[in-house]
Amino acid sequence: IGTVQNGTTFSVGEVGQAKLRAGSVLVVGAGGLGSPAALYLAAAGVGTLGIIDDDVVELTNLQRQILHSSDGVGVAKTESARRRLAALNPQVNVRAIDNRVTSANALELFRPFDVIIDGTDNFATRYLVNDACILLGKPCVYASVLRFEGQSTVFGLPSAPCYRCLFPSPPPAGSVPNCSEAGVLGVLPGLLGVVQATEALKILLGIGESLAGRLLLVDALRMRFRTIAIKKDPSCVACGTRTLKQLQDYDSWCGVRRPAPPVIRQMEPTTLHERLLKGEPVDVIDVREPWEWGVARIEGARLIPLGTLDDMIGTLDPTRDTVLYCHHGLRSQAAADRLAEAGYSRVFNLAGGIERWRIDVEPSMRGY
Repeated sequence: IGTVQNGTTFSVGEVGQAKLRAGSVLVVGAGGLGSPAALYLAAAGVGTLGIIDDDVVELTNLQRQILHSSDGVGVAKTESARRRLAALNPQVNVRAIDNRVTSANALELFRPFDVIIDGTDNFATRYLVNDACILLGKPCVYASVLRFEGQSTVFGLPSAPCYRCLFPSPPPAGSVPNCSEAGVLGVLPGLLGVVQATEALKILLGIGESLAGRLLLVDALRMRFRTIAIKKDPSCVACGTRTLKQLQDYDSWCGVRRPAPPVIRQMEPTTLHERLLKGEPVDVIDVREPWEWGVARIEGARLIPLGTLDDMIGTLDPTRDTVLYCHHGLRSQAAADRLAEAGYSRVFNLAGGIERWRIDVEPSMRGY
């Protein structure tokens, strides 16, 4: 394969294939981003491909996690990935790591690999992956997706910015939903995962111009791609001043931006169902997005998307029990915390969200 850019001819050929064979990539997360990235890296002939994840395959994720299949539901994602990648290219050494990346193991896990691909979907792990890569001097190919938009870049290269340069501090815990909570167009992680695989291959081959110093923005609804320049922050504790000498407790750090919330009582779906059947005075608030409301909802509930909650707090009755729910319980927990901070004392979070309601109360309800 050859191409000419600005008078320079890039070629893979036998020499390039040998480089790929000798190269190694660790994919952190075998989900929506990690799936296409891993498939294309294996197909390209990367010699050693690590896959780290501590989750299992779920049927509802298969529309975007194409590395897995319906016959693997309930199987560890790493084992499912190992089988699929071995079937695609048996010459690739697949290292399946059924574990969670933590401050205690990240440096040890990352050290043997040439390139790290960040396929995670939460802020704590993104900061952890970034910092581990900076400390080890490893390039980190980053991407994130939400709803219909995505972004990607490369961190960790000399003179290039890192994740902390772009996001010096995390947002308040629970204020930004992940893909499972807010949804994502199934093909979008495919687009961004392929971008990640492309960047990793270019790094291993030593060809082309990487996304380091540029943030690729993808708008799937309008099918628009554009890049914006991002600069290294001299005051960045990771790649600037380098005062960050060791990994920290990222779960705690990503939560200290908001005060400790009051303890919110959890209500089981069966309990709420019984109270509603008895006609007890309970206000049920759905804090999901309108499109989710259109898929499935609890009869009698009122839709107040999380982003509009502050404007609607005054319309709620503090003298009645208020039960909030979302898809799995994360957004509604944040909403319950917000109401408690505003002085509402009779607030409950529906345990497990509408997904648990579907399983425990209304099996005929449409899942998503």
